[in-house]
Amino acid sequence: MQKEQLERMKNGQGFIAALDQSGGSTPTALQLYGIASDTYSGEEEMYDLVHEMRTRLMTSPAFSSDSILGAILFEQTMDRKVEDLYTADYLWEKKGIVPFLKIDKGLAEETNGVQLMKPNPDLDELLKRANERHIFGTKMRSLIKEANPEAIKKVVDQQFEVGKQIIAAGLVPIIEPEVDINSTDKEKSESLLKDEILTQLDALSESDNVMLKLSIPTIDNFYKELIDHPRVIRVVALSGGYTREKANEALTHNHGLIASFSRALSEGLSVSQSDEDFNALLKESIKQIYDASIA
Repeated sequence: MQKEQLERMKNGQGFIAALDQSGGSTPTALQLYGIASDTYSGEEEMYDLVHEMRTRLMTSPAFSSDSILGAILFEQTMDRKVEDLYTADYLWEKKGIVPFLKIDKGLAEETNGVQLMKPNPDLDELLKRANERHIFGTKMRSLIKEANPEAIKKVVDQQFEVGKQIIAAGLVPIIEPEVDINSTDKEKSESLLKDEILTQLDALSESDNVMLKLSIPTIDNFYKELIDHPRVIRVVALSGGYTREKANEALTHNHGLIASFSRALSEGLSVSQSDEDFNALLKESIKQIYDASIA
């Protein structure tokens, strides 16, 4: 299974759907979907509602391997079922879509213009469960707000240190050092970031492979060296707060970079829509993101 999934991620055409809003971002995701926070009480009900939303997305006829290579899940979603199958099994067995898991515990406080990942002492246990649930790879996010060379090096060092732990567990890490799209020195941060990533990639052994998830760069095709690197399976782009239209437009100028959108994917979808309207809008959204990804 892993070999087939690896081949699909490396050479397939399409994009990755990010369905991994966690505890902190779930209320916002539900709000955008038309479910106000005062209409439910407690975490359990909130997670039930967001799983219903994700299930509606995943079971839609529009959500298919024709356009979607993979999907990133939140831990809660991994442990729940869709049509009587654990979510990862449903995605792969019924849809042919490769399952990933968000494994970070959120961002630490900002220091020197960056936010590292919070400590994750239970990661080995989570990776064990991910294997049991037939997860292919993982995703973890840091955030860069300022072009501070030492701080950006710390971000990349931490990402690859954890990445090696994930590789050792038999999974493929998606390294995600996001650069804030509103940063005043975004281009400089991207230059520093690329250099640090290349240093780390060059130090990996031939059996170690990673994916990268990056903000769409200020300079078109700036990440070509990363996309072409032999240790990189795929480079995907986050929408980072751009509207779907703007993110898609920027993506078309970056050959080989594919989407891994969350908000931009579900933009405009609502709990009050009929299935017909929901599926039609999702189909159009997926088509636009797919077209931008293969440009």
